[in-house]
Amino acid sequence: MTDLSTIVAAAEPDGIQRAATLLRQGRLVAFPTETVYGLGADATNDKAVAAIYGAKGRPDFNPLIVHFTDLDAAAEAVVFDDRAKRVAAAFWPGALTLVLPRTKTCAISLLTSAGLDTLAVRVPSQPVAQSLFRATARPIAAPSANRSFSVSPTTARHVTQDLSGRIDMILDGGPCAVGLESTVIDLSTPRPTLLRPGGIPAEDIEAVTGPLAAAGEGAPRSPGMLSRHYAPNRPVRLNAAAPRDGEAFLAFGPNSGNATMNLSESGNLNEAAAAFFAMLRALDSDEFEGIAVAPIPEKGLGRAINDRLRRAATPETSSETP
Repeated sequence: MTDLSTIVAAAEPDGIQRAATLLRQGRLVAFPTETVYGLGADATNDKAVAAIYGAKGRPDFNPLIVHFTDLDAAAEAVVFDDRAKRVAAAFWPGALTLVLPRTKTCAISLLTSAGLDTLAVRVPSQPVAQSLFRATARPIAAPSANRSFSVSPTTARHVTQDLSGRIDMILDGGPCAVGLESTVIDLSTPRPTLLRPGGIPAEDIEAVTGPLAAAGEGAPRSPGMLSRHYAPNRPVRLNAAAPRDGEAFLAFGPNSGNATMNLSESGNLNEAAAAFFAMLRALDSDEFEGIAVAPIPEKGLGRAINDRLRRAATPETSSETP
């Protein structure tokens, strides 16, 4: 996937139909969701799923999320017990991914789950994504539409910067509303486990599930569990009060006169989440030697932002170990 001429099309009926045709042909299409842009392929097509890994340079031990139009469609691939049905009813469609056991008749490529007996599934709320899924009439495997270990894309332009010439089409549906990946919880075990903080605060989920366990060690059971992930090329310094010489300063909250950019001058975590990846990407520039980031409150969507920042700040050598 290195010699393609990547099509960029508006998310209008003709563009959506063209994207759906490409997906049914086993091709790669980037599309918007409410969280970030996804790099989609027919999840039942092994070669198409393998092409995702190739285009992203993605480690084969990091599973993919499979997207569906609704719970009934997802139930053909994974087993929903009563607990899973309650959680899905509360948060789907939306920015929540559930890890559940595969059904015996599951037609989804094993490459999507890196050979695991579980599958990460989601029903997005974004209208363009839903229209694309209905037109394709296939489950769609889709990680974020960027090179592995780089910053996740929240606009079509971000996708172009990372993947132009490596994928077939980018469906431009404007900027993503949430701007953080989905929250991932594992419901394949007796106690629900938070595998990745994301677009839905863990506190909201715990109101339905009860307390969530923390993820343990071992091979990732969902995307976003590598120690180094979502990383810019420049070093990231966390909990900074001010920038050092040569650093950009990503601020949060009021009274940040020395900020290069500010995630939210009002201190709004939802606003910060929506701006986070775009600003981190913008500061990953030859103009700066590093990126200093102000403290972010460890609550609500701040937990997800801090999770991404900790991964971005992890030394690059750690990215080779699952």
